[in-house]
Formats: sequence, structure tokens, C-alpha cells
Amino acid sequence: MSLTTTQEQPGQEVTTRLSKWTQHDTRWMLSLFGTSVGAGILFLPINIGSGGFWSLIVMALLAGPMTFWAHRGLARFVLSSSSSDADFTDVVEEHFGTGYGRLISLLYFLSIFPILLIYGVGLTNTVDSFIVHQLGLEAPSRVLLSGGLVFVMITVMLAGEKAMLKAFEVIVYPLAFILAGISIYLIPSWHMPNLNFNQSFVEFSSSLWLAIPVVVFAFSYTPVVSGFVNAQRRQYAEGAKQKSESILKRTSVMLIAFVLFFVFSCVLSLSPEQLQQAKADNVSVLSYLANVKDSHFIMLLGPLIAFIAITSSFLGHFMGARESFNGIVAKQTKLPLKTIDKIGVVIMFFSIWFAAVMNPSILGMMEALSGPVIAMILFIMPMLAVYRIESLKMYRGKISTWFILLMGTLAVAAILFSLI
Repeated sequence: MSLTTTQEQPGQEVTTRLSKWTQHDTRWMLSLFGTSVGAGILFLPINIGSGGFWSLIVMALLAGPMTFWAHRGLARFVLSSSSSDADFTDVVEEHFGTGYGRLISLLYFLSIFPILLIYGVGLTNTVDSFIVHQLGLEAPSRVLLSGGLVFVMITVMLAGEKAMLKAFEVIVYPLAFILAGISIYLIPSWHMPNLNFNQSFVEFSSSLWLAIPVVVFAFSYTPVVSGFVNAQRRQYAEGAKQKSESILKRTSVMLIAFVLFFVFSCVLSLSPEQLQQAKADNVSVLSYLANVKDSHFIMLLGPLIAFIAITSSFLGHFMGARESFNGIVAKQTKLPLKTIDKIGVVIMFFSIWFAAVMNPSILGMMEALSGPVIAMILFIMPMLAVYRIESLKMYRGKISTWFILLMGTLAVAAILFSLI
């Protein structure tokens, strides 16, 4: 029966509307994908593959449920608020009280903000290197280059949700195409992996344990989930939960397909000894492949992938940091939200610009310190909320709930162990 037929029931109309896949849904799927696929993807094959082929297989099998169930849990947590326009800071304060809520919100902001600084530095370094080495020009003024790049990125975000989603659409398609292209390009150089299980159980378990945080952050788009969920509320009202989970499922499939194909293609093109050497040298997989295979094709695409990946991830993380900053300050002051937003944008612009100019090495440690908070917010907190919040009680005792809680605990423990 046609949707416009007068005899159709309201419930049928809503169901039909939710079952249709729209351009709005595609753009949000691409924005989630783009936020997840940052520059870290260039190190992912080395970090996971250096633990051995069987460790790679196990982590590949775990990556799908870890990605989908974790982000679905966070989306459900945000949707559990009694307020229809609540952001992440509102929800944690509603369910965990004012004191704990504001502490969690502050930690959440402090876990995203350093990553923004890192991307500001990475974006500047990537473009500067491209200008010098690929174009053969003189290095531009770092102050002007970094300021211009950060200004353009933030301007896209200030242009509104439609402009941001359009930017992701323009950025992510080339990123996915290039990832698939390099993966296919490497197929002729694949070799049979070592299928012998020559590790002890303790060594194998340790390898898996320390690889969990790598998978958590390689596939994480935590900063943009709250804004994503609220966009679905505005678009689909009561159907936001169903549509959010549908988009999250397709995003997870897209991530797993493109990223794991890239990871396996890179790993199968290198020997275990080469992977260990690349890890020791702390270089990206494309840099190492370009060197060992003397490939100008890979050498030229490396900076392009890095630029696209950093840009897309920067936009998603800026969205999360901006929303979090506004929520925290709004609860501490009586300033209008528009004024708070302007102050936040200015502070973040100059902070990112300053970091990009200074190019400090301490940012690597800042990224490591933000890791445990992201793992707790994405994996642990939403699962604990299932046992605290009445509206989420239907998820208690589910395999997915216990699985994500276990993975989150292991991820936090592994990160803290690595730091110590």
C-alpha cells in the first residue's frame, strides 16, 4: 500500500519511514566512519600484525561485535535521558548525580581535547612534508600554515550540521576508495602466513590482551555519538533508537570491511620480522612498505591518506569536544549558550594552533593518557548504566552487555599496564 494512501495506519507510516534508507542516513554513516578512521589506521596493521597471525585472526573476529555493541550501548545510554534534546553531559548528570556527572563530563572533554591537539600537529606536519618532499617547494611559515589549516577545519564545523555532513561525504569516499585500492594493489605480493602456533598460552594471551586497546581506538567514533543520536532525535523523533542502531550497524560493517581488508593486505605483504622492525622503527605501514618495496605509488598515496584521515577524524573529534565544552560551562555559569559556544571555539582554535606551531613530542603521552577515559566511557559506563537505569533494564544479562563490559575492563587494564 502506498505511503500516501489515506487508509494507511500511522504506525505503518512510521515503520515505512524508518525502514527507508535516506541521504541523511548515508551522510551520518560516512561521518561516523570518517571520525573513526584517523591517522592511527596507518599504524594498525603493524600494531595488530606484529603479535602473530593467529592473534590477528582472533582480534579480527572480535572487532565487529566490539565496535557495534559498544557504540550501540553508548547511543542507548544517551537516548535513555528523559529530555529529548539532552547531550552527553546532561545524561551523565541525570543518571549519576551532579557531582559524578560533572566529573565524568570533564574527563570526557579532557580525553577528546588532547586528540584534537594531536590532529592539529599531524595535519600541519603532513601538509608541510607534502609541500617540501612531493611538490619540491620551500617550507611555508609554520605559523601561517597551521593557522590556515585549523581555521578551515573549524569553519566547516561552524557552517552547521549540513555543511559538516557534506564535508564528510566529500572526504570519506576518496578515503574508502584509496584504502581499497592499496589493499588490492598489494594482493600480488601476498605470501602464505606462518600458521604454526609457536607461542606459549601465556605469550598468546598477553599478545591478545595488549591488542585490545588498539582495536578499541582504531574503530572508535565515541566523540560524535552524542551529536549523532540527537540528530536522529530531531529527524526521526520516537524512531531515533531504531534508526540510530540501523546506521550504527552499517557503519560497523563498513569499518570492518575496509579497515580489516587493508590490515590483512598489509600484514600478508610483510614478514613477521618486517612487522617487528616497523614497530621498532615507529613508522607507519605505508612508509615501511614504500621503503621495502621501493614503491613510488605507495609513497605518493601515504601523505594523501594521512591528510584525508586526519581531516575527517579532526572534524568528528571537534564536534565532540565542542558539545562537551558547552555542556560543562553551561552548568557552571549563567552565560547564554551562544556566548559559551563562541568562547569555546575561540579557546580551542588558539589551543590547537599553538600546539601545531610548537609541535611538541609530549602529545604522544597525552594521547595515551586519554585512552583509559575513552575506554571507560565507551565500554564500561554504558554497561554499568544498564544495571542502574530503569529504562535500560531490558538489556541486563545480555551476552552483548557482559562482552562489552569484559572487553572494556581488559582494555583499561592493558592501557594502564602499558603506561606503567
